[in-house]
This record gives sequence, C-alpha cells and structure tokens, in this order.
Amino acid sequence: MMAFGLPVQRAQVENLYVEAMLLADEAHAAFAVQRDLGRIDGGRIAGGRDSLHLVGLACESLKTTTRLMHIIAWLLHRRAMIAGDPGAGANDSAARIGEPVAADWSVCLGFDSAIRRIIAASERLFERVAALEAGWDTPQAVTPVQELLAQLEARL
Repeated sequence: MMAFGLPVQRAQVENLYVEAMLLADEAHAAFAVQRDLGRIDGGRIAGGRDSLHLVGLACESLKTTTRLMHIIAWLLHRRAMIAGDPGAGANDSAARIGEPVAADWSVCLGFDSAIRRIIAASERLFERVAALEAGWDTPQAVTPVQELLAQLEARL
C-alpha cells in the first residue's frame, strides 16, 4: 500500500465497517421477526406460511449472515493491515474477499420486501468490497509527475 493512499483506505474501511455492522444488525432483527411469524401455532404454521417457505427463509438467512460476516472479517483484517499489525498479512486467506454466495432469488421473491431489500443490500455490499479490493490490488501506473520526480531524485 502506498503511504498517500492509507488515509483514504482507512476511511473507506471504517465507513464500510459501520455500514456492514448496521446491515448485520438489521438482518438479524428482520430474520428473527420472520422466524417468529413462522412459528408453529397449534399444529398450523402461523401467518399461512408453509414449511418450505420457512426452510427457504432459514437458508437465505444463513447465506445473508455468512455474506455479512465474511465482509466484516475482511474489513477487520484490512483494518489490521492498515494499522501495521504484523499478524495481518496481505497473503493471509482473510485478506481476500473471495467468491460471493449468491442468494436464490426464486426463493427470495416469496419473502417480504424488507427481507428482500436486506438480502440485496448484502449482495451489493459484497460486490462493492470486492471491487474495492480489486482496485487496491491493481498496480498503479506511474504518472508523468511521478516519473519526473523519480528522475530528479536519481540525479540528486
């Protein structure tokens, strides 16, 4: 990481961390409400929900939670790297966001709009983090100004 990029990267990581934690709290609360609405009540599933719907809800809840925890782990690792923690290396497995676990939107269409919004937001956040990682890892081209500065430095 270049020294001049660290304050920007630190700010990006901190802002994304706050966003991810808020989304994780929102997801936890929303999925808990849906789970409570689907409790078995007197042998019948409350709210007219069938067991297949509840299994789909549980699966998508797990996928969303896993996606968000993966993002949070990546952000915490980046935070440690930026701070210079010797235990947080660029080649660690936690330093890579990896491949996303996609939601099954054919199942998600049967969920409430609030749940669908949270699932979509977690997928977008994952994509943003992956794009950010790719941008940080791409070698930067030397600008003409940097080239001139390097020439001046070599002459001194």
